[in-house]
Amino acid sequence: MRTVGLFEAKQKLSELVERAEDGERIGITRRGKLAAIIAPAQTEVDLKKVFEEIEQVRKRSKHPRGFSVRKLIEEGRI
Repeated sequence: MRTVGLFEAKQKLSELVERAEDGERIGITRRGKLAAIIAPAQTEVDLKKVFEEIEQVRKRSKHPRGFSVRKLIEEGRI
């Protein structure tokens, strides 16, 4: 992570935001200490897709029939 001083950050804010949009994280220091981080905005998560992927993994799992995930965890098997 690249860092810049607060004064420089104020002068180059537009440039720093563009770089963050491209995926870079930029630290901003005040008196030599990290004070803030400019980072890419989080994109919304498609929960339906996430749950579909979890279901696909669950279907491929090789856990014994008749056992719940909770039971396997309690037994220390997963």
